[in-house]
Amino acid sequence: MSAKDIFHNTVRSALEKDGWTITHDPLFLRVTSQVKMQIDLGGEKLLSAEKGMQKIAVEVKSFVGLSALSEFHTAVGQFLNYRVALEKLESERVLYLAVPTDIYQDFFTDSFVQTVLERYQIKMLVFHVKGQEITLWKD
Repeated sequence: MSAKDIFHNTVRSALEKDGWTITHDPLFLRVTSQVKMQIDLGGEKLLSAEKGMQKIAVEVKSFVGLSALSEFHTAVGQFLNYRVALEKLESERVLYLAVPTDIYQDFFTDSFVQTVLERYQIKMLVFHVKGQEITLWKD
């Protein structure tokens, strides 16, 4: 079992404040007999009686290492693998990459990073660490 990200509980609290019910912590995926994964959080929220439940999976990243670019490479690779696994096992679940507000503003607004996010259709959830709240859902 891998260690939880330092902002794991912050994102969990932010999602709950936003009306999400955390259903998995973590969300385990057994893709094949050799490949098993765990995404940090799984949640669901009732949109309306007509629209039913919305289900999400959230991978939390702190970006506290020495190189934001290196951490970005890892995060993108994980995200793409998780998305393929979810398509196979839980296709109704939408995957989000969660990052702190300051990292989003300092790194994720870069034109190259934005191009990568758009090219690979990476959905983001941006959270305020101290306020434990979601500041942006970026689809």
